[in-house]
Amino acid sequence: MSIDVETVAQRLIDATEAKQPLQELFGKRPAMSVADSFRVQQEVVRRKVAGGDKVVGFKLGNIAKAMQNKFGVDQPDYGYLLASQFEPENLAISAQRYIQPYVELEPAFILKDDLGGPHTTVADVIRATDYVVPSLEIIDSRVKDWDIGIFDTLADSGSSGGVILGSRPRRLTEVNLADTPGHILVDGETVASGNTSAIYGSPISALVWLCRRVAEFGVEFRAGDVIIPGSCLEAVSLTPGTQVTGTFEGWGEVSFEYSR
Repeated sequence: MSIDVETVAQRLIDATEAKQPLQELFGKRPAMSVADSFRVQQEVVRRKVAGGDKVVGFKLGNIAKAMQNKFGVDQPDYGYLLASQFEPENLAISAQRYIQPYVELEPAFILKDDLGGPHTTVADVIRATDYVVPSLEIIDSRVKDWDIGIFDTLADSGSSGGVILGSRPRRLTEVNLADTPGHILVDGETVASGNTSAIYGSPISALVWLCRRVAEFGVEFRAGDVIIPGSCLEAVSLTPGTQVTGTFEGWGEVSFEYSR
């Protein structure tokens, strides 16, 4: 099967802009590779950057088994983060911006040095990290009813939708990312709980995995990039007219209003 990268990329862009999901992207058993999907993702990003957007980071998704089980994907996905996807905390985010969104809680890494390559180690990640902040990621598939496989979600930039960063930065020496409980609350009621250890044992290890995985595509991260390593708990479906809060015990929280 020959992938028409430009056509598929434009379909994804059109679905995003129209807020109308695609019935399918590649079909149930496409004869293609992960590299094919990533080429589509890069073409989508190239077109958006040409239109005035900017790459400001990268995401890893479905690294936790709870997330893989929820969406029926048997391996992690990953994708670029664009400046247009970042939202301020404590303000309203309109449901009109998304198609079928869920929210996840994860620590966000902000880099002070470049990072990447096939031989990246935990020490490299620690050395390159300036600070971490609590974050909420809104994931939003452009494929109807989240009927996706790994090729679909990779082409769709890891089903990325939005990112809300908290304002409680911490050095890695001030937090224990291998064992920090986290919760999502909707209108003050806890609806999901987890622990950062679910993110590949530690989010730092998850970043090592990511660096090594995307190195084969020539992707490395730059100082100032925001890298999110995946959710520590099962994603929560968003309902308009609610207040959403993510909190890490002993660290801080981040909130937004999901408005109609």
